[in-house]
Amino acid sequence: MNQRRFLFLQGPHGPFFRHLARALDEAGCASLKIGFNGGDRAFWWPRRGYIPFRGSPDSWAEAFSRIIAERGVTDLVVYGDTRPPHAQALTIAQAEGITTHIFEEGYLRPYWVTYERDGANGRSPLMKMPQSVFDAPGILTDTGEKPATGWGDMKEHIFYGAAYHAGLLAGRHAYPSYRGHRGISVAREAWLSAVKFLALPYHSVTRRIATARIRWGGYPYHLVLLQLEHDASFRDHSPYGSMTEFVDEVVTGFARGAPRHHHLLFKAHPLEDGRAPLRATIRDAARAQGIARRVHYLRGGKLAGLLDDALSAVTVNSTAGQQVLRRGLPLKAMGRAVYCRDGFTSGQALVRFFADPAPPDLAAYRAYRRYLLSTCQVPGGFYSALGRRKLVRRIVDMMLSSHGPYRTQSFGEAAAQHLSVVG
Repeated sequence: MNQRRFLFLQGPHGPFFRHLARALDEAGCASLKIGFNGGDRAFWWPRRGYIPFRGSPDSWAEAFSRIIAERGVTDLVVYGDTRPPHAQALTIAQAEGITTHIFEEGYLRPYWVTYERDGANGRSPLMKMPQSVFDAPGILTDTGEKPATGWGDMKEHIFYGAAYHAGLLAGRHAYPSYRGHRGISVAREAWLSAVKFLALPYHSVTRRIATARIRWGGYPYHLVLLQLEHDASFRDHSPYGSMTEFVDEVVTGFARGAPRHHHLLFKAHPLEDGRAPLRATIRDAARAQGIARRVHYLRGGKLAGLLDDALSAVTVNSTAGQQVLRRGLPLKAMGRAVYCRDGFTSGQALVRFFADPAPPDLAAYRAYRRYLLSTCQVPGGFYSALGRRKLVRRIVDMMLSSHGPYRTQSFGEAAAQHLSVVG
């Protein structure tokens, strides 16, 4: 049998792709890596199998086609399917019959990672599956248990982000044509990552104080789950050009629909680095509607405690929406996400939603969640050492399989293979 050759493009910040490649090599495969900047290079060592791409974006498609032909690539591995080099590469690879492997943050994060083959988020096959697929017999029961004792990898995530951007900045002369996909300069992104990491202790203290004030405030509140403005799921699967547009729409809907004693709490994404002036945007929108006293902003932090007392939640398409649905809380999603389905998220207009939010069909959602856990959600994480070990241990066999995670037959077998760790 011919040796399978896995070509890695850009991965999560940190050493996950390198560790995965090593495991695939031990399984008898070969691994290659295309790097676009110094940050990519920093986490791929030794240099064996590393291919630097220093060309312009216009030359990428031709270069990629040449590389997969010359190197005999059989499999392509990417993190996310929307950044331009990945989107182009996936189109070419799928046309050539190359198996594609797409990783994403877990749809049920933080204790799982998403693994798909044909697309993720708004391009996932989940978007077209009917509820009858999720209700099929043979799916393992969701016990509600975490897949391990648990690992908190937010600090590692922030650290590796800072390290990646430091490598990117240090190697910028070696990759003169590189342009990031987030709309700011390399130096600016490196600076924001470093500040975010160094400010962790201060933000932790101020967040705890703000959270305590909210939880002891004694008022009913609705929760708004903010996202990173530069995140692919926000950019590519929502109707908004900026987070400001979303904030303005939510504040206006709340002012017109919510009872006068209700409050609105905006929770920032844990990785928010200050490039978007969210606090000022929210303050200005609330003042314009005359409800400044009833609108609050919280910088990151744990979501579970806030959901304990929330009446409902609103988001564009944050994966945190799944935590809302799991609790049976009403959820209004303004963009496209794998959980945006009839009976799950509310179809009400914002004004009506804040006045009388409709709850989800909890039984249907639980069946859907069990389906995810039995297919595309793999226990583990990208950033902590424990999370990587847990993930690599299970994902290699899934990648070497002849079929993807969404198998419509022998479903009990697939569930037993991928979910025996739960509990």
